[in-house]
Parts: sequence; C-alpha cells; structure tokens
Amino acid sequence: MAASTEMRVSPVQKVAWDSTFAFLALRLWLGFRALFVGIQKYAAYKSVAMPLIDPSTGQPDASGVMVNVSVKSYALANYAGIPVGLRDKFANDPMFPKFALTLFDRMLGPAFILTGIMLIIGLGTRVSLLVQGLLFIALTVGLVLIDSNDGVAYLGIHIGLVAAAFLLVQHNRFAVLKKW
Repeated sequence: MAASTEMRVSPVQKVAWDSTFAFLALRLWLGFRALFVGIQKYAAYKSVAMPLIDPSTGQPDASGVMVNVSVKSYALANYAGIPVGLRDKFANDPMFPKFALTLFDRMLGPAFILTGIMLIIGLGTRVSLLVQGLLFIALTVGLVLIDSNDGVAYLGIHIGLVAAAFLLVQHNRFAVLKKW
C-alpha cells in the first residue's frame, strides 16, 4: 500500500483561515473607513466661475457665459472635526462644556486618520479598535444629547463592526504588532 502524500486539512484549520480572512476584511473596512472619514474633515467646497462648455463642440460657449461650479479641495485650513451645523447645536447644549467640545473637535479628524492607518497596516490593532469604538460611542452620545437620532443607528452599526472585529482579533495573522 502506497503512502498518501496528500495533505489533509482538518475543519478546525479551515475555520481558522476563514476567521482570519473575516477579521482581515473587517480590519481593512474599518481602517479605510476611518482614514477617509478623517481626511474628509479637511475638505471644503469652493464655488468657482467657469465658462459654459458647448456640448456639441466641447469648446467654451462663444457668448462668454460663466457658470458657478462647486470644486472640492483639501487643506489644513479647511479642517472642521465637527460640522458647523452640529457644532452650533452642541454649543447651545448645557451638557457640553466648551473646552471639551473644542478638544473633541480638534482631535476627531487626526484620531480617525491615525487609527485608520494603524488598522490598515496592523499596528496596534486592539488599541486602534478600542479608540475607534470610543470615538463611535462619543459621537453617539453627542447625537443622542442633541436629539439627532438619524445618525445613532448608523453609528450603532459601526460599534457592531468594531465588536465583531474584537471577537475575531485572535485570528489577526497579517499584522505588524499582534499583541496590541
């Protein structure tokens, strides 16, 4: 009887790889989501006058008609951690001390960018998941206090994804620092 050279994989190993890929998908989704949310805090739209383009020729209209076009740009000067409309609501709520609102506004974008990058490269995965979870909880509390319930369920989904990632973090095989 010839010895089998076939490698047998137990179902336990297969489940571990499935869990590894499930965690990697969550980690990357949460990482890119946080990174781009943080970057969007530095975006602003500017209205720019541009010549009207004739669709048949692709050239500027001969009459010289100008149209206003909204152009998105990114700059440090554009930073707004909390959107202006919400910031005004928070400022009028007695539950929010002004210094805490200012501090949270300043750190929100950089915190999302940092935790996003950390998750994407797998550096301190547990710490970055914890920080993201705390950010989502803080944002949820803020929305509840100003009675803006539209975003609460949306943030609840993010909390669920962070919790799912914590349940799967033991399968974090593709990471720079696995311990944290």
